[in-house]
Amino acid sequence: MEVILRENDAVDWVYRGEGAANLVLSYIGSSPLFIGKVMRIRKAPRSDVVTVRSPTALTAHERLLWKDVDELISSSDKEIAGRLFVQHVMKPLLGSKFVDAGMHVLVSTEFLESVEKDIICQRPPWRVDNAQVDTHCDSVLLMSDHSVFTHGNRESSSCISIEIKPKCGFLPHSRFISKETTIKKRITRFEMHQALKLHEEEISLQSEYNPLDLFSGSKERIHKAIKDLFTTPQNNFRVFFNGSIIFGGLGGGAEDTNFGIAKAFEDVLKSVIQADDGLCTESLLTLVAEALTKSGVLNQLLEVQKLDNVDIEGAIHAYYDITSQQCMVCRELSEEQAKKYTTLHSASLNESLRVVRDYLIAATAKDCSLMMCFRPRKGGDSGPEHNKVYLESTKQTFDFKVYFIDLDLKRLSKMEEYYELDKKIVSYYSEMINPGRNKVTNLSASDTAC
Repeated sequence: MEVILRENDAVDWVYRGEGAANLVLSYIGSSPLFIGKVMRIRKAPRSDVVTVRSPTALTAHERLLWKDVDELISSSDKEIAGRLFVQHVMKPLLGSKFVDAGMHVLVSTEFLESVEKDIICQRPPWRVDNAQVDTHCDSVLLMSDHSVFTHGNRESSSCISIEIKPKCGFLPHSRFISKETTIKKRITRFEMHQALKLHEEEISLQSEYNPLDLFSGSKERIHKAIKDLFTTPQNNFRVFFNGSIIFGGLGGGAEDTNFGIAKAFEDVLKSVIQADDGLCTESLLTLVAEALTKSGVLNQLLEVQKLDNVDIEGAIHAYYDITSQQCMVCRELSEEQAKKYTTLHSASLNESLRVVRDYLIAATAKDCSLMMCFRPRKGGDSGPEHNKVYLESTKQTFDFKVYFIDLDLKRLSKMEEYYELDKKIVSYYSEMINPGRNKVTNLSASDTAC
């Protein structure tokens, strides 16, 4: 029998958090069908503009781009298209044991309206101002709650989960990067973007986190990266205890970690980490580093990120060829400067499609999150060797699981926005370290992704 969530079911779903495109709710009711699940609901911009629904979820150019994925190009719903993208594109690339594509559940308009009313006070005000629940949806995405260990019931020992947004783990070396933006080959995108965010007062303190540390393969550097994320979590680091958030922000950035926050966090950890007073947090960060190293999940993610081997400065040219538009980038260049991009503009359509497709897949991998869940293993317990990690400092063994989340399908229509944002980030950073020397213009792009 097909399940449809109706208005009176809304009370069993509580706000967990949100990103730019979706809200996440977790289940607190008693139905075995939903215990241990989270729901992802699409958001819609607050606007008086009436959206006309397309018979397909993808544009004509996007159907061309994903022509090898039959289920995806025939989908008529954006939410379903997103799940099919995860199932047929990201899951094979990242590994089936690390990816949960979820399933769709039908919902009534009244259910969505009730959810919107129930959670509005818990959402960050700026998120509320920008978007609301999309009440025109007829289904939502249901996924396992990877912040807990469950087996259809709530009788499970206490667990700690860490959500990390790793960001881009390599420096680009594309030959299509211009002389004016060559700093990208030396400074991480994350560091440059932090400088711009600080300037625009989106953050109060620039993070010391370096994605190159996290992806280094060195346990010491991985530990440093996690410690830096803990110090300035922003929207890149969150911790859950038995599925409830205890550290980090719900729907946006979190404040920097001060003594009070660190002390409260330490106290909660005592029920899971058997360390001396004041050492629980340090032990947890070590545990995360050990599990990341053992799982190999970061190597898998880095491989997918590196599908972007031309950078946005190359991919934007292929985008204009696919959409049969005059290249707006080359139009601004001299004939001599434009020669660098001749090979891209003379490539076959299939090659242009590959370049842009790989860029967008990599963009998803650069913007996704990792959810790691740990549960202390009781004496006498046994389980698969690759699903446990030993913490030397506390003499404890933990079961753990790792999943990728937020593997959103990046839209082709965002390519120009990505290009303009890249220019904006690099231009500000270059001007900051060399005042008066950098003349890259057009700083109007919005801060959206990748």
